Amino acid sequence: MPPPHLPAHTLRTARLDLLPLRVEHAGEMAEVLSDPALHTFIGGAPATPEALRSRYERLVAGSPDPAAVWCNWVLRPREEGCLVGTVQATVTGEVAEIAWVVGTPWQGRGFAGEAARELVGRLGEEPGVRTVVAHIHPAHRASAAVAATAGLSPTDRYQDGEVRWELPLRR
Repeated sequence: MPPPHLPAHTLRTARLDLLPLRVEHAGEMAEVLSDPALHTFIGGAPATPEALRSRYERLVAGSPDPAAVWCNWVLRPREEGCLVGTVQATVTGEVAEIAWVVGTPWQGRGFAGEAARELVGRLGEEPGVRTVVAHIHPAHRASAAVAATAGLSPTDRYQDGEVRWELPLRR
């Protein structure tokens, strides 16, 4: 069974509050995600506040596929009080696919790894989730480091040119 309660709760790490995504976060997050360099490996371009608001409305409404649960958080370091990025999981059956992004000014401080580690830990508490996966561009060393910090390992499988990283959850 997918984890229906995860999106509703704030998660806490040593330095971060992972706040459930709200539409109202779009304006601040548009600024956080405004650096075109963030899209080097994932494609696309920075979203306008209006476009991000529309996207967040869809995310908050939930997946149109009843077999999938979308879990999305924004990251707020308690010492800074501003939003710095996102972490997310899409849970489909026994698999949770995770992703993260941290704005350029806050990169290199371990926020993505800390948030991803917390998310993986919470997913590991869900009885229906058996595997956590992430798809990472082979040249994106920073994202590979985040995945490794969260306990995932690269596989020899690719999807859309990205390496599939996995963490089987033991029960």
